[in-house]
Amino acid sequence: MAYPPRLAHLATRSVVVAKLTPTYARAHNIDEEEAAQRLSQALQGRLLTSLLEQAWTAMRGKAKRLDDEGLVEKVAATLSDRPQRPGRTAELTPAWSAFLVLADLEAGTASEAARRVMESPEGRQRAQAGLAEVGSFLAAELTRGR
Repeated sequence: MAYPPRLAHLATRSVVVAKLTPTYARAHNIDEEEAAQRLSQALQGRLLTSLLEQAWTAMRGKAKRLDDEGLVEKVAATLSDRPQRPGRTAELTPAWSAFLVLADLEAGTASEAARRVMESPEGRQRAQAGLAEVGSFLAAELTRGR
């Protein structure tokens, strides 16, 4: 695990789902309740861990003045009042789209053709770019505010 264990205690699956739901719902043209259910399903396994690793990397890259403990405290302060506060709706990019396909694969809602595309070398590269971009978005959501 490339991030402090406390980050996973603060940025739980339900918190991450809340931050990503508005963008997922808009991208799929579904209501937020269904989007949250799909994301919750998608983030039950390794995708959540990968996303938190990318978010932690992004946080450490942006916060030059804070050490690891200070960063975790900033996340705790941001989430203290309203941890389930919905995230902003992100602008969709090719990297975001790749992440959304990954989430759909994990949730079991993507086609077999999508799975084959994501298993190709280019698909894996796009998936990594998607994880990095969504990780940066999540980092910003987890540290905004105080």
